[in-house]
Amino acid sequence: MENLNIPKHKTFYSIGLSYKKADAEVRGKFSLDAKTKTKVLLQAKEEGIESLIVTSTCNRTEIYGYADHPFQLIKLICENSNGTVEEFQKVGFVYKNQEAIDHMFRVGTGLDSQILGDFEIIGQIKNSFEEARSLGLINAFLDRLINTVIQTSKRIKNETEISSGATSVSFAAVQYIIRNIEDIGNKNILLFGTGEIGRNTCENLVKHTKNEQITLINRTKSSAEILAGKLNLVVKDYSDLHLELQKADVLVVATGAQNPTIDKTLLNLKKDLLVLDLSIPKNVNADVQQIPGVTLIHMDYLSQMTDDTLERRKQHIPAAEAIIEDMKLELNTWMNGRKYAPTIHALKAKLNDIVAGELTFQRKKLSNFDEEQAELITSRIIQKITNQFASHLKDENTSVDESIEFIEKVFQIGLQTPQKTTSPIEEKYKINLS
Repeated sequence: MENLNIPKHKTFYSIGLSYKKADAEVRGKFSLDAKTKTKVLLQAKEEGIESLIVTSTCNRTEIYGYADHPFQLIKLICENSNGTVEEFQKVGFVYKNQEAIDHMFRVGTGLDSQILGDFEIIGQIKNSFEEARSLGLINAFLDRLINTVIQTSKRIKNETEISSGATSVSFAAVQYIIRNIEDIGNKNILLFGTGEIGRNTCENLVKHTKNEQITLINRTKSSAEILAGKLNLVVKDYSDLHLELQKADVLVVATGAQNPTIDKTLLNLKKDLLVLDLSIPKNVNADVQQIPGVTLIHMDYLSQMTDDTLERRKQHIPAAEAIIEDMKLELNTWMNGRKYAPTIHALKAKLNDIVAGELTFQRKKLSNFDEEQAELITSRIIQKITNQFASHLKDENTSVDESIEFIEKVFQIGLQTPQKTTSPIEEKYKINLS
C-alpha cells in the first residue's frame, strides 16, 4: 500500500512511551493527569502547533500531531511531567507520517494494548480528541484520521471476536481476586478511586463476584456517589479511609494521584489484606509489603497474565489487521483527493494563463477573430486536459507524490523548497531523533 499522504512541509508524528519499553515507575514519571493534559494542549497552541491530541493512560503517554521536528512534541511531555529528555531517549519512540498513522490504528483498535483486544483505549482517544477539538487544535487530516480509527475499532469489535471474554486490566484484576480470595462474595472490598479504571473495575466486581459489601471512597465524593447510585453500593468520606482500610479484605487502588496515597503507616492490620494497585504512577508504597499478611499486586503483573481467552483472541489478529488495511485504504483515497486538488486547480489556472496569452496574440493577428468561439473551444480543451490528469491521480496504481511532482515541474506550479528546522532542545542536548 502506498504511504498515506501528509500535507507538504509538515510532518505528522506519534511520539511517546508505553508499557513495551517503560516499566510502571518510568511511565509514572511521564504520566499526565487531566489538568496537565489541558496545559499541554494550551502550551502547544501558544507555540504554534496547529493540530495534536494528548493521551495519557496507565499503559502509555503519547502525542499525535504536526510539528516541524519531533522535539516540539517531546518537550511538551518532558516540560509538563517528571520525566526527562534523557529518560525519554531510553524508552520513548518517534514515528512519523505512515508509521505514526499505523501506530494510531493499532493503539485505537486494541492490537497494541497491554492486554490484546482491550478497547478501553479508544474511549480515552475519543476524550482526548474532543478536548483538543474544543481548543481548535484539530485540523481536517487529524479529524479524518481519528474518526477513521474510531470506525475501525467499531468494525473490529463487531466483526471479529478479538474482544471476546471482556478481558482488560480491570477484568484481569477481578479475575485475580476471584482466583486468590476464597468466598469472595462475603469479603469486604474497598475501592479507592473512581476514575475510568476504578469504575470499570467496580462494575466487573459487582458483575463477577456478586459481592454486596463493596465500599467506594474517592477524594471527590460526588464522583463516587454517582457510581454507587448506579450499582447500589456504599460510599464513605475520604476522611474515613484509614478506618475502612482496617475492615477491608481486598483493597483496590485506582486513583490519579501523582504520589503514593497508601503506605504502611495507614495500615494497622490484624488480618490479611490483598492490595491491587491499578494506578500509574503507582499509588501504593512498596513498604506495605513489610506488614505481615499484606499482598501487593501491581497492574503490570496482572497484564502479564495469559489464559485461554487471550490465546483465542490471537487467532483473530489477521482478521483485525485486514479491517485496518481496508480502512486505511479509504483514508488514503480521501487524502489523495485532498492532496491533488490544489495541483489540479493550479494546473487549470496555468493552462488558462497560457490560453489567455495565446488569445491575446491571435486577436492582434487576426482581423476576423471569433472571441466567443475561441473561448468555448479552449475552455473545453482545458477541462478535458485537467480531467485527464485528475483521472490519472485518482487511479489506485498511481504514485500520487511522484505524479504531482512531475506535473508541478513540467508546468512550473507550486514549487517550494522546505527548510530544515532545528529544535532548541535538539541543540541543547545534541541529539537527533529525525
